Amino acid sequence: MKVHFLVNSLVAGGAERVLILLANYFEEQGQDATIITFNEPEVFSANKNVKRIRLHGGKIKNHMVRSTKNLASLYFKKKNRPDVLIPFMTQTNLIGIIIGKLYGIKVVSAEHNNHLKEINSIGNFTRNQAYKYSDALTVLTGFDKKFYKSKNVNVHIMPNPSTFSVFKETERNRKKLILAVGDLNRYHHKGFDNLIPIIAPVLKKHPDWKLKLVGGGDEGMSFITNLVEKHNIADQVIFEGYSTEVAKLMSESEIYIMTSRFEGLPMVLLEAMSQGMACISFDCKTGPSDIITDSKNGILIEDQNFDAMSDGLDQLINNPEQRKELAANGINSLDNFKIDVIYNKYLDIFESIL
Repeated sequence: MKVHFLVNSLVAGGAERVLILLANYFEEQGQDATIITFNEPEVFSANKNVKRIRLHGGKIKNHMVRSTKNLASLYFKKKNRPDVLIPFMTQTNLIGIIIGKLYGIKVVSAEHNNHLKEINSIGNFTRNQAYKYSDALTVLTGFDKKFYKSKNVNVHIMPNPSTFSVFKETERNRKKLILAVGDLNRYHHKGFDNLIPIIAPVLKKHPDWKLKLVGGGDEGMSFITNLVEKHNIADQVIFEGYSTEVAKLMSESEIYIMTSRFEGLPMVLLEAMSQGMACISFDCKTGPSDIITDSKNGILIEDQNFDAMSDGLDQLINNPEQRKELAANGINSLDNFKIDVIYNKYLDIFESIL
């Protein structure tokens, strides 16, 4: 089967990582997989057997119009058309739907944000009007499925696959590190502006523990550094910067903390669990509650309840046995997020629409 994955670019984002993982796995399973992009950069790259098409040219300044024209030109020749087109992200989904209808290509759109996330007018149109014209739509959570089902969309829940291999731990010997990962420039989205005042009293209470922030972004770095200095915890906060060794950093750290205001289905929680970390997260909309069962495989804190988050973190630091139990249960709860399970879910959708 010929399957095309379509995305704006291969920037260092969660959805882009999922796309690469899926394209690689589809190719490994004998499918004819191709990744199409409209723009640079290309931080991630697929296996050499996954085909690449870069539709980056053109003099049209409007990105939406230029990208639509380029894709239409590619598929004008029937031999270039796939059996299924899988566009990723809201605006790219709209382009895929338009071209799919034009050429009779089956389209399985992939939405990677929850429907409450603010977006521009094109995105709102796609969510509220265009998705019903997609042959299928995949969303990350039941929260979003209910929303799109009310709009007569053929919607399916498709969790993100865990991108890291499970870390095999024979003896727990980790650094006293609390880890948080994300683009520092998106500090409002990721809640890093709240993380510092939340964690400051906990770190002062436990001077042998440190917070390590993994992620790039000059503006965010400056903002968060000022917060760290304001709360007098500069000697207990490590700015790792952007890293290609997140799995290693996770495998040597004790606690993962997520303070996001909103998410889709946070891959970083799946990744942290796969590396044996004890996870604690705000129960934000959406995603954490689809991954964490409170006090079983992680700790869920009432959304944006700062005092409860500080108390929960303090409790985890004081209870190494609880950390070990949560970490072990976290690894055991990842079956639904294995790549082979996700792949078979896609095959079921293909069968239903082809």
